[in-house]
Amino acid sequence: MSFQKELHFVVLLGSLRAGSLNGIVARTLPQIAPPGVSISQLGSIADFPHYSQDIQDNGIPESVSLMADKIREADGLIIVTPEYNYSIPGVLKNAIDWLSRLTPQPLAGKPVAIQTVSPGAIGGARAQYHLRQSLVFLDAFVLNKPEAMIGQASEKFDTESLELIDQKTKDFLVRQINALADLTRKIAS
Repeated sequence: MSFQKELHFVVLLGSLRAGSLNGIVARTLPQIAPPGVSISQLGSIADFPHYSQDIQDNGIPESVSLMADKIREADGLIIVTPEYNYSIPGVLKNAIDWLSRLTPQPLAGKPVAIQTVSPGAIGGARAQYHLRQSLVFLDAFVLNKPEAMIGQASEKFDTESLELIDQKTKDFLVRQINALADLTRKIAS
């Protein structure tokens, strides 16, 4: 068996709520990273101002530049987000709009996995499809399968301890991370 370089993925969280189930998943990912993969959190997108060409004309905000640098340095990106009104949260769209303004584009050619959590049965599927549309424009390589849409979330989380307690869900997330690692290595070869 040949040695493979350890991969490092970063997590972009599309929720600002302290008790967010998506936030619990994002914080769980480093703990369940499979062998050969490390995962860390990016800063909060709450630090991004609302996108405005006027602000951009005065320079890209430091919070945006720092996050873009971390994405560029990473081997891949995992976006964990809730679904709001059949789409992605406004704060996530704002972050994508800011990141789209940078050159070199931090998401161009970057392998990306998407994870959504929802109390509903379909687990944020509509948000994933809207997010994929934006990522096409940014020329990201979005992992197609397996899709991680965690539905019926109330059964899988302990909201008092803020922990993901469902082992089958954790195992599935590990399978998706392994698939992202395979995609990342395929793109790099």
